[in-house]
Amino acid sequence: MYDGLANLCTSLPTDGSVRAIVLSGNGGKAFAAGTDMSQFRDFKTAQDALDYEARIAQVLDDLERCPVPTIAAINGACTGGGAAIAAACDLRITSPSLKFGFPIARTLGNCLASDNLARLSDLMGAGRVREIIFTARLILAEEARAIGLVSEVLPDEEALMARAKELAQLVGTMAPLTLRSTKEAMRRRRAAIAVEDDDLIAMCYTSDDFHIGIDAFLSKSKPDWTGK
Repeated sequence: MYDGLANLCTSLPTDGSVRAIVLSGNGGKAFAAGTDMSQFRDFKTAQDALDYEARIAQVLDDLERCPVPTIAAINGACTGGGAAIAAACDLRITSPSLKFGFPIARTLGNCLASDNLARLSDLMGAGRVREIIFTARLILAEEARAIGLVSEVLPDEEALMARAKELAQLVGTMAPLTLRSTKEAMRRRRAAIAVEDDDLIAMCYTSDDFHIGIDAFLSKSKPDWTGK
């Protein structure tokens, strides 16, 4: 999925034949719940973690660099990597079933890369980002609209997809270079203040707590954190 998304964004024609992209989940239950956690069991070294985070960062960067507007039509769960994808889109709309967040402090014991934290802080403020990560709570639809995380809440999935198509058609009538330059200027502004976080990623992903979290998550039990 990640590779397909990146390939879509990097291979998109700029001849005007495509004016917008709508991203939505398949199956009616979720936008995307994130990475398959079982793969984390194979992580043995800090480099495994750094390579994983670098891959995800590249996918999200490709999404942000997409030359046309991207619209996330969110129905249901939008957590972890799925929430990161939605946050990297230009516009977000949702149905009432939205559950958005990163409950990693309760489940896995890993961390978000600094570029994801910066992207989320731009959307809803640094204080709220800390609060949802520290408490591992999920943001529901009406709160998401109130804080500007999404622009609209539609009555159901059918109405959501109809509005997404309508919104894509609307932005498709706007000046393409105005939209493209706005997207890129905002991406560059955030990129200009990027910080080094390899040590933080390595600390979390190579910790005992991370392996405790993975085992507990996959066995559907509660992790007993050690802080090590």
